[in-house]
Amino acid sequence: MHRRPLPSLLLCLALAGCASGSASTPPRTTPAKPVAARAPKGPPTFANGSFRSKAVGGTLHYEVALPPGYATSARRYPVVYFLHGLPAGAAAYNHIGGYAHSLAATGHPAIIVGAQGARKGDTDPEWHDWGTGRNWETATQSELVSQIDRRYRTIARRSGRAIIGVSAGGYGATLIAIHHPGTYQVIESWSGYFILTTPTGEPAKLESAEDEAYADAHTHVPHLKQDFAPYGKTFFGFYTGTKDPYPGFVADNKRFARELTAAGVPHVFRLYEGAHNQDFWNEHQDDWLGRAVDRLDRPQ
Repeated sequence: MHRRPLPSLLLCLALAGCASGSASTPPRTTPAKPVAARAPKGPPTFANGSFRSKAVGGTLHYEVALPPGYATSARRYPVVYFLHGLPAGAAAYNHIGGYAHSLAATGHPAIIVGAQGARKGDTDPEWHDWGTGRNWETATQSELVSQIDRRYRTIARRSGRAIIGVSAGGYGATLIAIHHPGTYQVIESWSGYFILTTPTGEPAKLESAEDEAYADAHTHVPHLKQDFAPYGKTFFGFYTGTKDPYPGFVADNKRFARELTAAGVPHVFRLYEGAHNQDFWNEHQDDWLGRAVDRLDRPQ
């Protein structure tokens, strides 16, 4: 399956103030620079939480990683929401350790949240709103963000939030952010895609052409610049591997980059040498996590 559960660790349109462009040849990855030498050192602190979700009609869980220094300070921190790949088990959210340690090691103090995007009997919802009791987009974008802002010292505004996803999570991150332009300042897709699909990688059929268009990132591109304009700067980036084995992923990423360029929407697209696996994402995580946090508000 093109979006198999990740084995261990799960996981830019710059509408203002960010360089745009696409790259079809794999560039050399530059490690993210630390935000500041004064960032507290040490390991992140992990916790699990849950809440009753009206959107999916049940309990939803999440994992949170708090940055070094969180417990001994009164500061508020930016938040990175991470969406895992699909199909997946109910505990797929509970594997953000590598990403949290990456942020701590590179001196990027931020809270990272692993969102739950699957459960028993519903292993491939695509982070999409399907209807009563199965509205995963609403649960992630509205309910989860509200819970995290209430329970932790977050910078509870758009300029303090990033949403990042890997594989199907990249699709979810892109569509959620496009549908809700006032919520996230940074959007990243790692080996993702831009149309709603079935587990075999085929386009999913919805009840109407209007529903299918709403679930297709390509259809939003012509008005994307206008949609984001009222909110100021936005950083939108995506990458995939040259050897991605799943049908259409590379072509879909290239197409999306071309469409953004034609519409005058600044973005960052990279095509790296690599496949569709955790080793590939680990190779690039320091760079892409670092660039995400660099474009959010600093702890305050």
